[in-house]
Amino acid sequence: MDQFTPSTDPVLNSVAWSAIVALLPLLTFFILLAVVKTRAHVAGAFALLTALIVGVVAFQMPVGLALLSATQGGVFGAFPVLWIVIMAVWLYQVTVLSGRFEDLRRVFDVIGKGDVRLQAVLIAFCFGGLLEALAGFGAPVAITATMLLALGLPPLRAAAAVLVANTAPVAFGAMAIPITTAAGLTGLQATDIASIVGRQAPLLATIVPLILLFILDGRKGLKECWPAALAVGFAFAIAQFLCSNYFSYELTDIVASLAGLGAAVLFFRFWTPKGSVAARERLGVASAAAAEKTAFTTAGGGTPGTTAVVAVETAEDRLTPARTWFALFPYFLVIVVFGIAKLWKLGVNVPAFLASTDVKVPWPILHDALVNAEGKPVSSTIYSFQWLSTPGTLLLITGLIVAFVYSKYNEGGRYRITVGAAVVEIWHTIYRMRWAGLTIITVLALAYVMNFSGQTISIGTWLAGTGTFFAFLSPVLGWIGTAVTGSDTSANALFAKLQQTAGLKAGIDPNLLVAGNTSGGVVGKLISPQNLAIAASAVNLEGQESVILRKVVGWSVALLLVLCTLSYLQSTPILGWMLP
Repeated sequence: MDQFTPSTDPVLNSVAWSAIVALLPLLTFFILLAVVKTRAHVAGAFALLTALIVGVVAFQMPVGLALLSATQGGVFGAFPVLWIVIMAVWLYQVTVLSGRFEDLRRVFDVIGKGDVRLQAVLIAFCFGGLLEALAGFGAPVAITATMLLALGLPPLRAAAAVLVANTAPVAFGAMAIPITTAAGLTGLQATDIASIVGRQAPLLATIVPLILLFILDGRKGLKECWPAALAVGFAFAIAQFLCSNYFSYELTDIVASLAGLGAAVLFFRFWTPKGSVAARERLGVASAAAAEKTAFTTAGGGTPGTTAVVAVETAEDRLTPARTWFALFPYFLVIVVFGIAKLWKLGVNVPAFLASTDVKVPWPILHDALVNAEGKPVSSTIYSFQWLSTPGTLLLITGLIVAFVYSKYNEGGRYRITVGAAVVEIWHTIYRMRWAGLTIITVLALAYVMNFSGQTISIGTWLAGTGTFFAFLSPVLGWIGTAVTGSDTSANALFAKLQQTAGLKAGIDPNLLVAGNTSGGVVGKLISPQNLAIAASAVNLEGQESVILRKVVGWSVALLLVLCTLSYLQSTPILGWMLP
């Protein structure tokens, strides 16, 4: 097959017209999803078809290469992305089958002084940030969404909350891999990029907990709980700034998440939230039995009779230290397992060992046929089969350990589960998530076609042609890149070099623009079809991705405008003093 090099101006030799045409697949997806209100996998399929047509007809990509691009994207969507989501939901299912989730709900009730809104903020924002630091790739959204369901929160509010909460830590997610990727592609210093991101992202961290209160309980929740939310957000932001600038940017989210949680614990010693009981009634989580019913219905596991008995018994019994420990055990274990996998280098370099097990597969035909301007194969056409190192497999290991421990310590049969029953539940989870899985696969196929054909880079090049005003638009590129791919790392892989080049031409600090790309990407995750599908599947709202999208798209755009304004002002004397 003939070689193909993507072009930025194949339509009428114009970057502008090429970019406009390149937007058609994204417009197709969002219009079908938000306006026509089709199911997400249907919208994804039509958007993929549109991307293939645009790629072949407008961007002159050979049909075979376009189809091969879609297959690589689809395989990547299935593994590791879908694998991670399935395992995250399954881990929650293990707690449901064991009956321990009701104890977990009662533990959350103690943390946050019985206020379900603040409990949700701590889980989605602080614990979600910790998971983002260690795992990324949708795992924080899937895990924290199921945890909010254990609180008894309505599924739609839970989905919207975890998506918004997942913005602030994303730039430093997965041990700051988006920043490391950008530095590797541009030759810029990772510490310089991280330093500027650490002067942008904290603004989001400060206000996101307040937004979460509004999503969960409207103006009432914001009025009654804003001091605690502000304390958590401010502590997270300060730690994010200090760690990214003066300590280790790779550990930024870990330090910030723990700082936010610590601030909450200290703050609750001197302050008590108002309206907690009324808030529970408004949100439909006034009783333990109600929360139990919600969690059971969502999980779809076990038998109704058994679940009802557990609800009555646990509601009347004292929450002992042992039961508290076992309720929290799965999530402590997640931190331990991921921490070892990502950080342990004493004696045995575990991260290096896990990385060595990855199987690199040059995608057949595509790898040799898709070349850059220098005639060299594009590195992204190499598929990495991370069978052991992927967060999904680490979650599987975690879940099996949890099932084994729960089966051995069941308090005389009160918490009944076997390892065999837990393993069988994997297949039940896969079946229930089949349509959500199809959505994820089609969306990733769409992203790969757009990337390999040149559609995504054409959009970026068009925006980069605005001169000094590009400082304002710089975060928009990251936003678009993450919206398409579902990954801030991928957005930097697409646009970091372009941002650097545009900065040099316009006389703007390239570090600022690359940082802007990174920061803009975090709010693009809110509307990423991939993340929408993950959130929907986690809260059992498959097919209602459009509803979730309408719930969060306004926040995504609003936060993007904040970042655009900040980036532009930082490129001028007005806020230029903020830069290192």
